[in-house]
Amino acid sequence: MIIFGVYIVSKSGGLIFNLDNNVPRIEHEKTFTYPLDLVLDYDPKKISVAFNRKDGINVGHVLVAVNGMPVNGATLEDGRDVKTTLESADNFPINLKFSRPKMTTNEKIFLASMFYPLFAIASQLSPEPKSSGIEILEADTFTLHCFQTLTGVKFIVISETGLNGMDILLKKVYELYSDYVLKNPFYSLEMPIRCELFDNKLQELLSQVEKTGIYNIDK
Repeated sequence: MIIFGVYIVSKSGGLIFNLDNNVPRIEHEKTFTYPLDLVLDYDPKKISVAFNRKDGINVGHVLVAVNGMPVNGATLEDGRDVKTTLESADNFPINLKFSRPKMTTNEKIFLASMFYPLFAIASQLSPEPKSSGIEILEADTFTLHCFQTLTGVKFIVISETGLNGMDILLKKVYELYSDYVLKNPFYSLEMPIRCELFDNKLQELLSQVEKTGIYNIDK
């Protein structure tokens, strides 16, 4: 049983908490000959594949190492410019390692703000009044589970597909939020959650769920 992450969205649509729990790091390594048959986007912060795909290396994957040397932004660990290195035929054949990009905090905030209107649209599209909105959103590689409290705060859990009883887990996360966040005298509503005790209890909960299953949470 795999839980990829937990997100809490405030009633106004802002991301106030996120936890990456068990996101798999997928890496692909290949030796290339000159010229490089992948089109790369040389951004100062990261170098990513902009066009073409090869042996599992897809558009959007980020270059993480050249000949085993880590890539930091647009330069190698020894200070050499990556673009200059890859454009020189003298450096080929060359071994490149790519990985799936990791979402930044800003990207998570953006996605949370996008989920908020989608949730509202789903509520309005319902043929029945007072719809609860999106509760489950299933894709081929993950499932999104959402629980909205009476105050409008949304708890989102991203998991592998085919899991049952996720409503139990969501309500348990809500209980932890109520016990360790709302009862914290230093916490202000709608503000980002920075509570070490809540973080620890949530990690313990997710570890227990992955080891023993959702239905054994309270045992």
